[in-house]
Formats: sequence, structure tokens, C-alpha cells
Amino acid sequence: MIFFGRSARVPMPQLRFEPEGVSLKTYATLPSKELTHNGVRLLRFAAAAGGPCTFTMAFALRLATHADIPVLRQLIERSVRELQIDDYTPRQLDYALRLVYGVDTQLIADGTYFAVEDLGITPPVIVACGGWSKRRTLFGGDAYAARQDSLLNPQVEPAKIRAFFVHPEWARRGIGSILLTACEEAAIADGFTRLEMGATLTGVPFYRTKGYAELETIDVPLEDGEVLPIVRMARQVP
Repeated sequence: MIFFGRSARVPMPQLRFEPEGVSLKTYATLPSKELTHNGVRLLRFAAAAGGPCTFTMAFALRLATHADIPVLRQLIERSVRELQIDDYTPRQLDYALRLVYGVDTQLIADGTYFAVEDLGITPPVIVACGGWSKRRTLFGGDAYAARQDSLLNPQVEPAKIRAFFVHPEWARRGIGSILLTACEEAAIADGFTRLEMGATLTGVPFYRTKGYAELETIDVPLEDGEVLPIVRMARQVP
């Protein structure tokens, strides 16, 4: 688990985890110490923004558990309805939430799905989630009919970056970047040299800045003739 503690009451929207593309690894070189939160090993480090002010963010990155599923479902629905509304119609989102989006319990069982908690709230609240997969399913939760849960061969097939959702009130604070870095490093450690995802139209600009290239657009069938455009993107591990 990675911990971002906050040492000053600075308005959150003014803070940036990764200004000008600074990586998580760069932050990890800053003064740090190990500690625990609720008995779980954490990593704390400081970062500076907008001058000499030094702060640490009160977020923890940990593996999601089956006990988190009710909260994750609520988070996913709110994230989809509020953050994707400029790219999909309400009708598309209604169908997608019922037929495509949702919690993928296989990711949780595999230990490849992360939850981000805001530790500044008591008790801590899950504000984002995302993961990676060693299985063939490119996108979709448990309800998605076209799942392929067979295992990938890391020597010739890409790992999948999966199911990123951020609560609207915590969006654009760098949490997605933290999640993506954690997923990429875990997949690489598992032997994968290429990464692939099924990105929403909303997510494409973000992933493009992280080095992912668009390969194709997949029109996912919904109901009543509606489709959900999903963009397959990939990048090679350097």
C-alpha cells in the first residue's frame, strides 16, 4: 500500500501529484518513511507544489477486497454518470452500467485490483479504483457477456489495464496516474512487456499522455440498437 499523508490544509484542487509529467518514481526519491495504517504497511513520501510549500497527500493505495464490492459499485455508477456524460448519451450510460461496466470480481480474486482511500476522512473512504489483468478480458465487469477469463502468455501477449473509475469529487488530482503506475509496475513484474486496455472515450486523452496509442474503436453492442464505443489502446514497455 502507498500512503500520501497531508501536512497542510491546502485546497485539494490546487495540488498536483504529477506536475509536468513527474513520475511516481521521482516522488519516491523524496524524503520518506515507512509506517502503518490499521496494521497495513504503508509508504509515506512528501511532494512540493507551487513553491516551497511541502505537503503530503492523505491517500492510501491498497488491494481491493470482496468486502469493498458494495462501495465499488456505488463509486463506479457515480463516476460513469458524472464523468462520462460529455462523451456518451444518458441512454448509452444506462445500458452500459447494466450490461458492460461494473465490478470484475475476478480481478479482486486475482489480487490485481486496487482501491484508493482518502485517509483524511474517518473512516477512510474509497475514492477510486483500477487494476490490471493477466486474463484475456479487455474490459467489462461481471455482467459483461463477452468475457474471456483464460490466462494470457506474458511472453507474447499484453497484460490488460482494467476498470479505472474515480469519484467525481476526487477527479483530476493525479489519482489516476498513481493507479496506472501501480498497475503497470505490477504487470511488468509479472513478466509482461506490453500493456493494452479498452478505454472509454472519456479516458482516451489521459491514456494518450501516458504513452498509449489508439489501435481501433470497438462498438460494443448494448440494446435497442445502441452501441458503446470503446477504444483499444496499447503501449510497449521500454
